[in-house]
Amino acid sequence: MGVDGSDRWQGEGQLRHHRQEDIEAAARALRAGGLVLLPTETVYGLGADAADPTAVAAIFAAKGRPRFNPLIAHVADLETAARIAVLDARALALAEAFWPGPLTLVAPVRDAAAVCDLARAGLDTVAVRVPGHPLSRAVLAAFGGAVVAPSANRSGRPSPTTFQDAFDETGDKAAVALDGGPCAVGLESTVVAVLDGPPRLLRPGAVTRAQLEAVVGPLAEAAGDAKRSPGRLALHYAPDAPVRINAAAPAAGEAFLAFGPWPDGEGVFNLSPSGDLTEAAANLFSFLRAADRIRPTAIAVAPIPDEGLGEAINDRLRRAAGFVG
Repeated sequence: MGVDGSDRWQGEGQLRHHRQEDIEAAARALRAGGLVLLPTETVYGLGADAADPTAVAAIFAAKGRPRFNPLIAHVADLETAARIAVLDARALALAEAFWPGPLTLVAPVRDAAAVCDLARAGLDTVAVRVPGHPLSRAVLAAFGGAVVAPSANRSGRPSPTTFQDAFDETGDKAAVALDGGPCAVGLESTVVAVLDGPPRLLRPGAVTRAQLEAVVGPLAEAAGDAKRSPGRLALHYAPDAPVRINAAAPAAGEAFLAFGPWPDGEGVFNLSPSGDLTEAAANLFSFLRAADRIRPTAIAVAPIPDEGLGEAINDRLRRAAGFVG
C-alpha cells in the first residue's frame, strides 16, 4: 500500500504495458553487468547489480562528475531486504507501514557481498527499500537480488520523472530501458536511519516526519549519520594508515596503490593496470582496505587523471589524505 493506505504509489496499470520478455531482458542485462533504465514511483533510476562493483562504477561514469555517495539497494520484498540488512523491530514496523513505497531505511549491513563496498561507499550500513512501482518490482523479482538505481540524470541536472527525460539523459548507457510512465511521486525517497538510539531522519521525502513518527515515535536529527544517506555528502572509507596521494613511488614501509603499468610486488595493489578509470573506481574501496590490512606505515597512491571518474576518485583520495572535510 501507499503511505496513506491507498495504492497510489503502485501504478498497477503501468505494468500491463510490458511483456514478460521485457522484464526478463532487463533481469538478464543486470546479471551480465549491464545498466538498466528503470522506473520507480519516485524518479527514474539507472540500475545495476548491487553486488557487482564494476557495474556500479559504470553508473558513476554514466552520470558524469560523480561523487561516491552510498546508493540505495532496491529489492523486491521485505524478505530480501532482511537478508541484506539487519532490520530491528522499529525498521520492520516502518517497512510494514510504508513498503512498497518511497521510504529508504539505513540499517547495519548483514550481507556485505550482496551490496558491494562501492555501492555502500565503504560504510558498515546499507540503504535499502522496496519500490512502489510494479514494473521495477517485477524486474527485481526476476533478477532475484539487490539493484542500486540512483536517479538517471547526468550529475547536476534535475532528476528525471518521465521516461523520455530519463532516456535523453542516460538512455544511451543502458542495455535495456523500460518505460513505466510518469513517476507518481517525482521526489526522491525519504531516508531514515535505524541504528543505535532513536530513528533519525536523514533526508525528507514523500513519507513525512509526521507519518514516520506515528509509527516509531519522535525522530532525532541526522547529526553524524548524514553521511550514510544517499543524496548527502558522504565520507569515504577511511583506512587507519595515513594516505599519501600523487606519489611517484612508494617509500620504504608503504603500501602502494598503483595506476597503469607498474611491476607487481609486495604491498602493491594496482587499481587498474590498463589505466581504466572505471576499473579503478570499482577497486578503490576494496584495495584501500586490503592495503590497510598489511599495516603499512602509510598508503601511497599513484597520480590519477582528474577527468571523468578520476575526479571522483581524487575527491575520495583527497579526503582520505585529510585535505578536505
